[in-house]
Amino acid sequence: MFGKRKSVDETGAASVRKAQAAPTPASERQFSASVQTESHQPPASRVAIATEQKKSEDYYVTKGAIFGALIEAIDLAQLAKLDPDNAREEIRDIVNEIISIKNVVMSISEQEELLDDICNDVLGYGPLEPLLARDDIDDIMVNGALKTYIEVGGKIQLTAIRFRDNSQLMNICQRIVSQVGRRVDDSSPICDARLADGSRVNVIAPPLAIDGPALTIRKFKKDKLTLDQLIRYGSISREGGEVLKIISRVRCNVLISGGTGSGKTTLLNCLANYIEGDERVVTCEDAAELQLQQPHVVRLETRPPNLEGQGAVTMRDLVKNCLRMRPERIIVGEVRGPEAFDLLQAMNTGHDGSMGTLHANSPREAMGRLESMITMGGFSLPAQTIRNMIVASIDIIVQAARLRDGSRRITHITEVLGMEGDVVTMQDLFVYEIQGEDANGKIIGRHKSTGIGRPQFWERARYYGEEEHLAAALDAAVVVDPE
Repeated sequence: MFGKRKSVDETGAASVRKAQAAPTPASERQFSASVQTESHQPPASRVAIATEQKKSEDYYVTKGAIFGALIEAIDLAQLAKLDPDNAREEIRDIVNEIISIKNVVMSISEQEELLDDICNDVLGYGPLEPLLARDDIDDIMVNGALKTYIEVGGKIQLTAIRFRDNSQLMNICQRIVSQVGRRVDDSSPICDARLADGSRVNVIAPPLAIDGPALTIRKFKKDKLTLDQLIRYGSISREGGEVLKIISRVRCNVLISGGTGSGKTTLLNCLANYIEGDERVVTCEDAAELQLQQPHVVRLETRPPNLEGQGAVTMRDLVKNCLRMRPERIIVGEVRGPEAFDLLQAMNTGHDGSMGTLHANSPREAMGRLESMITMGGFSLPAQTIRNMIVASIDIIVQAARLRDGSRRITHITEVLGMEGDVVTMQDLFVYEIQGEDANGKIIGRHKSTGIGRPQFWERARYYGEEEHLAAALDAAVVVDPE
């Protein structure tokens, strides 16, 4: 049916077609029967099939039949040797021939839709491709083959995206995780990975996921956010943003605290933009998401155990190894275990300006979380000793939050001062004050200075020549409430 082409065509691309005999008339009739159902639908139904919002069952039957014929006609080994553009053109040529030979009745728009879907299945991430291309989506949540949710503007909504079956979804999950040298299957059903743009991926597969593979993608914006953009979006006031820039430039040790989806990693990326280009920075992450622009950055990533349960490299292993790499700053993507102890030690032994994130709902709770993580790591230290270490290491806690309307705000910029007895003392420099909501349910609030005119890192700012900028930002932030 698909006669073998020359080994190299006029464009120089190797042929990806298999030499294959023509199908028997019976198979021809069987194929035609499977697709004619769609061709006899009323025009309105066929238009609905071509839309991204809604596709009928007949569309998927047609697509499955054409996809099966394509797999039989194509040489995947040769296809893998082509660059993506040539490979896509080869696939489109073969699919067009299949549609012509099988007399599938389709409009031009429907045919283009089908061609794109099949190319995405073979070369990309299948039905996920249109979602990954959208920059307004924050999260993609796939609950088995038939249900896919997205988060847009802080709100979760169901999409019409579906997969052919759970096998197709599982193949796409394996394709994603294999790109970073990881695997997901029955013997290793949980996996963390990342996409090429740094987007975070989690897969949990059967038998742990009962209704089919569950895939969650925390997307990163194609255009990376900056602190100036966060100021324009209202995540922080202009004066608060200036203070954050100064905090990063004068090498304060910063802990970014917040709940899930509050924007901790984005904020960490923004603060890291103000690290000087001549500093050596080492990052440690479970899945490499940070995208620092400095020229001297070493990126490290943890590794899960192999089939025999051996060979795991933990976050603590990476942080301890950092100390042998002559870093000037250490950045830990997320502190969630005993590596907290090693990070605090690094912050307190000459690696000023180090940063990390953790899950907590307030600056005070972040202190407690650090203490509990160190204790759970098996360190038999008195609580007073642990708190003294925290106070000596952490300078600033930046609290991020996602509010009930889906917006993200920096709610606290807090200094860690010292100890009074057994209690860690802190002072807020900026807080976010909620004032109400508008007619559309959007929260109205403002970032308010607490009136601290001389924070504890004042001398550090003077040492780095940022004293005047810090004074100007703090003075401008003072708002006199009307009587």
